Amino acid sequence: MRFATNTNVLLWILQGFLALFFALGSGAPKLLLPVEALPMPIALPDWFVRFIGTAEVLGALGLILPGVFRTRLGVTPVAALGLVLLTICATVYQLLAQQPGNAMFAAVMCLLCATVAVGRWRRLAVARTSSRQPAVASTAP
Repeated sequence: MRFATNTNVLLWILQGFLALFFALGSGAPKLLLPVEALPMPIALPDWFVRFIGTAEVLGALGLILPGVFRTRLGVTPVAALGLVLLTICATVYQLLAQQPGNAMFAAVMCLLCATVAVGRWRRLAVARTSSRQPAVASTAP
């Protein structure tokens, strides 16, 4: 039981970190700043940069809100998976731009998002399985 509690706490810490990064550090600037003012030049159309920013902010919200409101908990691993796909694309983009340091950072973020996706899917599966089990075994003669 203690392992499950520690895992849940670690996943929440990771989700909080990722949500802050994707909402405030990465997504919001893409939505609010002119593309030319972004810290790193992005050689993509403006509309696509805004789309990426929107996906990052929505992914960040999907990491946090279902757990906070204790509803639609299946959204969290799906949001994490969406961020995995986004960070895979970012890794490839950075490699093509010959920026291996940025590609490594994107790959690490990808692994962190994948950890949340797998961890939350497993916890969700365990919760669903245990809710189907009878609380006390029948000892009828």
